[in-house]
Amino acid sequence: MSDLSIRLAIADDHPVVLLGLAAELARNPAMKVVGQATDSTELVALLDEQPCDVLVLDYAMPGGKYGDGLVLISYLRRRWLDMRLVLYTMVDNPALLLAIVKHGVKAVISKSDPLARLVDGVYAAHGGRQYYSPLIKDMLLDTMMVAEADRLTPREAEIVRLFCAGGTITEIAERLHRSVQTVSTQKRSAMRKLGVNRDVDLIKLLSDFPPKVFTAQG
Repeated sequence: MSDLSIRLAIADDHPVVLLGLAAELARNPAMKVVGQATDSTELVALLDEQPCDVLVLDYAMPGGKYGDGLVLISYLRRRWLDMRLVLYTMVDNPALLLAIVKHGVKAVISKSDPLARLVDGVYAAHGGRQYYSPLIKDMLLDTMMVAEADRLTPREAEIVRLFCAGGTITEIAERLHRSVQTVSTQKRSAMRKLGVNRDVDLIKLLSDFPPKVFTAQG
């Protein structure tokens, strides 16, 4: 292995996905997979023991001590300043994607894109460049969608995601280390911006095709 190898860590809560990613990335002579993790607890322990240049990270990895999503991304960026992040995700919500970008993640690849895009993303991240796979770029570059997504703050977008995934206000507050009152207020603010008044309408809205979610309210 060359001294110029890119040291990679991979984190995904699906072991089969981890195996596939490790096998694909290991085929590249310029890349060396130094460790794998299935949740944030395993990931932080791995990074404490094994330095890496680039972390390939899934967005939703429930169950770990350090959370997932934007909470974990913020923690990782604060603790390992020189480590580059590549998000490999099924997220297709423009508000959430925009929030991820605003949190400093410069490489985002959709799991629906060809796996070769992940290799491109790793190279770009390692070189300090920005890279969005075609599906991610299409969502981010749609002017109307991005403009409407920007109406939600990153915290509001995260709360909406967790709520529509089945989390209660109390559970979300515990997960994000915020008060119940704060989470409730931010949820109401997000609903107001999205033009819905009932929880059932919010859930239905988020289950529809993304442009509907971010249609401007008159």
